[in-house]
Amino acid sequence: MSIEFGAHTFAAVPVVDGTPVSHAQVLRDVVAEGIAADRAGLSFFGIGEHHREDFAVSAPEIVLGALSSVTERIRLGTAVTVLSSNDPVRVFEQFSTLDGISSGRAEMIVGRGSFVESFPLFGYRLEDYNELFEERLELLAALVREEPVTWSGRLRSSLSEQQVHPRSHAAEHGGRMPVWVGVGGSPESVIRTAKHGFDMMLAIIGGSPAQFAPFAGLYRKAMEQFGHTDAAGAPLGRVGMHSPGFVAESDEEAKRTLMPQWMVYRNRIGRERGWGDATEREFDAQVAEHGAMFAGSPETVAQKIVWAVETLGVERFDLKYDSGTSHADNLRSIELFGTEVIPRVRALLGE
Repeated sequence: MSIEFGAHTFAAVPVVDGTPVSHAQVLRDVVAEGIAADRAGLSFFGIGEHHREDFAVSAPEIVLGALSSVTERIRLGTAVTVLSSNDPVRVFEQFSTLDGISSGRAEMIVGRGSFVESFPLFGYRLEDYNELFEERLELLAALVREEPVTWSGRLRSSLSEQQVHPRSHAAEHGGRMPVWVGVGGSPESVIRTAKHGFDMMLAIIGGSPAQFAPFAGLYRKAMEQFGHTDAAGAPLGRVGMHSPGFVAESDEEAKRTLMPQWMVYRNRIGRERGWGDATEREFDAQVAEHGAMFAGSPETVAQKIVWAVETLGVERFDLKYDSGTSHADNLRSIELFGTEVIPRVRALLGE
């Protein structure tokens, strides 16, 4: 089994000498980081959607469009598109457009997201949180077939034999744009993903990756039960994992660079959600052998990825490489991930 590797960014705004870097500069830096990921040989570059002051990207599809013109091979997508507060028709149009201009390199990761600022911003009610996602995922599943769509729901106007344009590059060549659903770890989310035949991206941001192994098994069983199988009866669909991390020359350098920035963001979000302040002990637990954060030297990170891949049986590993770290540090982390970590992982897995 060959493993694919991707990089994700939330475009976190670094603070330099007490002053946040401008959103405009962070956007330009994200484009440069996407170029670096392409040159480092990564398979995928994903950009998160947020509507907050501390994250610079609220319209990732536009940034991805810019990247499509300055990259050659890497696939491009969101991580994630907050589908609950997006209209699926518009999401499809944006991605089919991106797929066309990138010659078939568009790839969606959709999900609920971990923040709710987009709901009041776009006029949605938090009381409809679950139903919004259910309806929009169902409609997206119909749209990506790229056939005339007839659909009705409670929270959006109906469609009757509606064709949505443009057709994607993938459809023009007999395929379908890849769609992943970001899953945080509930069995209901796993089964919903399998029902629609989408790939599943496990968002592992806390605890231990080993805790998610049952969900990988449940997904494959559900894909089989829903009839998403190949000619031999084996379940289709891919399982991937997304985890935060940072690669540096040594474990000590990774901790020295990452921990102060991680603390800032962890405590800011923690205050919003009623958590206590983070500690060095919490950070160390996250980067420990079986923790959720993949930070350290190339050898340390590679060994941990091999353990996670073998434990979960995933086909893709995506590293969220930024946590308020500087653009220069992000570029170096991407380079080390592509040129040092990935070759080590492939060698250890015997690929």
